[in-house]
Amino acid sequence: MGTADENGEDLKKDFSAPKKKVPTICGTNYPVSIAFIVVNEFCERFSYYGMKALLTLYFIHFLHWDEDLSTAIYHAFSGLCYFTPVIGALIADSWLGKFRTIIYLSIIYVIGHAVKSVGAIPIVGGHTEHVALSLTGLCLIAFGTGGIKPCVAAFGGDQFEEEHKEERRKFFSIFYLAINAGSVISTFVTPLLRGDVKCFGGDCYALAFGVPGVLMAIALVVFLAGSSLYKKSPSQGNILMEVGCCIGFSLKNRWRHRSARFPKRTHWLDWAEEKYKKTLISDIKMVTRVLFLYIPLPMFWALFDQQGSRWTLQATRMNLSFGTFVLKPDQMQTLNALLILVFIPIFDMGLYPLIKLCKINFTPLKRMAVGMILAAAAFAVAAIVEVQVSETLIPAPAPRETLFQVLNLAERPVDVTYPGSDVPFDTFHPLQDPSHYRRLTLEEDAQDVSFDLRYNSMDITCNQTFHGEKAYSLTLFTRGGQLECKLLEDDIKKPAKGLAALRFINSLQDDANVTISGKSFFVPKDHGVSAYQTLERGVYKKVECAVGSKKYDLDVDLLDFGASYTAIITKNSDENIEVTKTEDVQANNVNVAWQIPQYVLITAGEVMFSITGLEFSYSQAPVSMKSVLQAGWLLTVAFGNVIVLIVAKAAVMEQWAEFVLFACLLLAVSIIFSIMASFYQYVDLTEPTEEHKDKAELNDSGSGKEKVEEQLQLHPLKKTKI
Repeated sequence: MGTADENGEDLKKDFSAPKKKVPTICGTNYPVSIAFIVVNEFCERFSYYGMKALLTLYFIHFLHWDEDLSTAIYHAFSGLCYFTPVIGALIADSWLGKFRTIIYLSIIYVIGHAVKSVGAIPIVGGHTEHVALSLTGLCLIAFGTGGIKPCVAAFGGDQFEEEHKEERRKFFSIFYLAINAGSVISTFVTPLLRGDVKCFGGDCYALAFGVPGVLMAIALVVFLAGSSLYKKSPSQGNILMEVGCCIGFSLKNRWRHRSARFPKRTHWLDWAEEKYKKTLISDIKMVTRVLFLYIPLPMFWALFDQQGSRWTLQATRMNLSFGTFVLKPDQMQTLNALLILVFIPIFDMGLYPLIKLCKINFTPLKRMAVGMILAAAAFAVAAIVEVQVSETLIPAPAPRETLFQVLNLAERPVDVTYPGSDVPFDTFHPLQDPSHYRRLTLEEDAQDVSFDLRYNSMDITCNQTFHGEKAYSLTLFTRGGQLECKLLEDDIKKPAKGLAALRFINSLQDDANVTISGKSFFVPKDHGVSAYQTLERGVYKKVECAVGSKKYDLDVDLLDFGASYTAIITKNSDENIEVTKTEDVQANNVNVAWQIPQYVLITAGEVMFSITGLEFSYSQAPVSMKSVLQAGWLLTVAFGNVIVLIVAKAAVMEQWAEFVLFACLLLAVSIIFSIMASFYQYVDLTEPTEEHKDKAELNDSGSGKEKVEEQLQLHPLKKTKI
């Protein structure tokens, strides 16, 4: 068997030369080189998923973008990561080959991580520099991870001899196990590095991004270490380019001969017969039938990839405590990878055989449709959870509307009559925690409001100026035996990242300085108030309070997830200092465990949709076209992220309504997909078509055989992450 060079000469292969012995692992048929590739993939996926798990919170809390912009940039990055594999495939097949493509793009990958980590250091420039470095780093990472995506798995398959197909099949299972292991560990570890390690006075994003960068550098070093052991196939020409040229020529030729006097052809691709072989045209016909079914698929990925954006943001508004163990909101993404490892054997060895025993024809396309429905159900559940989560939020006041609550710091109850009240008066007891904020409609943007107060049988009028779109605490206290009032502006926004917000009011006659968890609160005397500060959720039993030359220990007790508190410093009958705490913004009372059902549903949907979709695509595509379908499949992920990007910026609605919108859209798409699938006729590629009976012509050339072998190596039986 030979290969033709550029001059058309036949270069004969020397079959008499002894075959080079490839080092194997422990006497098996597994080449030693695959160990380097598997470790490389583990480190690279740790790098990618660990970095990606932090992105949404990084955008919001470090770059100070709003939730919609953060979601849009997150999905723009995710989409770019799935557009660039096409570029990587072109570079590898047409120019550098897989080995050198992996090396060069991995270097770009590492540089991207370095730039991203530097951009997360607060002392490096200002906000503009941080944004520029972050976006530059993300672009480099997207080009690196996407570019090597179509190369690494195929390069691993290249290492096996042709007769070791069973070992090669098992290699792909090990390969994708490494992907999920990297994903599970990184999405658990990097949030810990972000939240538990403090640097520059806050969350240590620089370290949390830097560790994935180090893992990517290790991945590159490990891959280079195995260089002398690899089988390196040269570039063979790009089938994607050939397919594109064939389709382009067919359309151009059809347009050129659009006159009615030319005979019609059975298929529009038949207009390429003047230039391209019938085998290629026949293969492209098969591929276009599958690609047509791909059209609705991006909507599934539009929902699936929101685990790292909208679902993570939902987790920040939930209770993250499991007794002594407290979860980070960005760690919930670990659940998807863990469930994948559990569900694959359950589905393959339990569910699917059981359905088969029931004599139900559960075809691949039906599985994919069910996977879509499960993902839609996951978002319906997410919407229900979001409604419950939203009950702890205080709706912001509208223009010419204000919110207020009454805090009675006096020694006795006070009766308060205020505008708009349906009852003669409300009674507020000393240090009573108000149950809710009251809403007051103003006639102007700023308005003087009078309150009638009764204290110790004395009637008092309290006049205060309220502004629209703000919230206040009307504090009542005594001075010289007389009741007085004072208006304090409140912050009713729920603290970010599941933190708690705290401020102090000082009813003493001396200034107080409170130190709690390294943060200092200065509280002016005579009912002065400190600024709000955020603290980690926790129980604070001994809080240092300095009043004049004396120091006291205050029991602040539990500061819970997402709550906002006012702690009132008073002196008790024993002349000791104590605090009474009021909860201004309700704590997150929905446990994050309620997200588990939506993760279970969407992961089950992923197993039925993603893995089945890959197996269906490869089984319905000719060997020479498998890389084309791989590129098409990855592009559906990219376009799914584009959909989220558009909806996040265009749709102005509450979060629960957005979840319902996505669920309805995917449900509608699943119906359309089911109708399209009902017209699809499965093909058995083990039986050659008339056009493929002349494949001997293709297989007689060495380049053709290498092309077929390369595409066989691109056919993993299981794929858990893409």
